Amino acid sequence: MSTQPSSPPAASRRRFGHVQVLLNAGARRAPGAAAKIRAQLAAAGWGHAHLRVLADGAAMAVALDRAVAEQPDLLVVGGGDGSVTAAAHRVAGTGTVLGVLPLGTANDFARTVEVPVDLRGAVRALVEGHVVDVDLGRTGDHSFLNAASIGLSVAVTERLTPRLKKRLGPLAYPAATLMAYRGTPGFAARLEFPAGDRPPLELDDVLQVTVGNGVRHGGGNLVGPEASIDDHTLDVYAISRGRLGDHVSIVRFLKDGRFIEHELVHHVRTPAVRVHAEAPDGSALPVNADGELVATTPASFRVERNALHVLVPTTSAAARWDGSSDQHGEEGGGPALRV
Repeated sequence: MSTQPSSPPAASRRRFGHVQVLLNAGARRAPGAAAKIRAQLAAAGWGHAHLRVLADGAAMAVALDRAVAEQPDLLVVGGGDGSVTAAAHRVAGTGTVLGVLPLGTANDFARTVEVPVDLRGAVRALVEGHVVDVDLGRTGDHSFLNAASIGLSVAVTERLTPRLKKRLGPLAYPAATLMAYRGTPGFAARLEFPAGDRPPLELDDVLQVTVGNGVRHGGGNLVGPEASIDDHTLDVYAISRGRLGDHVSIVRFLKDGRFIEHELVHHVRTPAVRVHAEAPDGSALPVNADGELVATTPASFRVERNALHVLVPTTSAAARWDGSSDQHGEEGGGPALRV
């Protein structure tokens, strides 16, 4: 479980010589950010950081491949959760540390690891922060930091257009949910647990199944009251279809996690789950992982322990360093960078 150290352990303090910074210009909060970030990094002694601005998510994907091939000490991604997850997928299991500049709409991962959402605070977290390792969710060949889901959330994603997010900001998530709710049919689901920690769960007329790796998803909603990105456990919940009033009462407690106490919500914590589900017409259902449609049912989900090294503020209590000091210690890697 995560703890808050009184000071960063020696193994988590890192010197970064080769720093790459990639900014997604298509992110909601990206306009005008590049010049400010460049100036703030230079003022903090990070003038050697190589900063590139990419036009959109597609260009970001290409740039990430090239950046990771160069094996930087630190790869900083400025964008939304989609860009951050794309980077996490590529650097997981490598010696590269991931840094985050939250420029998206929800910035759920940044909030999970307590990176400030304001630009100056986020840059300061980079130059003054320390390294922790966090878990990564996996489904097939794809990764997720926050959550993967089936059902209503897919319909919500389809309605979360760039125009809606630009217009409403974080309020775009509840707005898209309201638009998607009435048009989303229920489905039957069977949840199996490969670790043998519990018997299969059979559910009829389900509205959504969510598999959470992190703490927040969908614009700040909690995946569970005990959720952590450092606990080596997935929080899985399924919401059965009910009356509109039932779902309104569930929505009221999404932000603090108390929704799992509702009689229509089934919640378990497990290291792995396989979800069998199909639409009323018998077709497979799409799987949404951190805002991207990546697979269809049946789908398996698992947690990969301590897979990702992330630079966070020294005050962050979201995770701790459990890895080897040989890989991320004080020795080597260029000059220390501090404000």
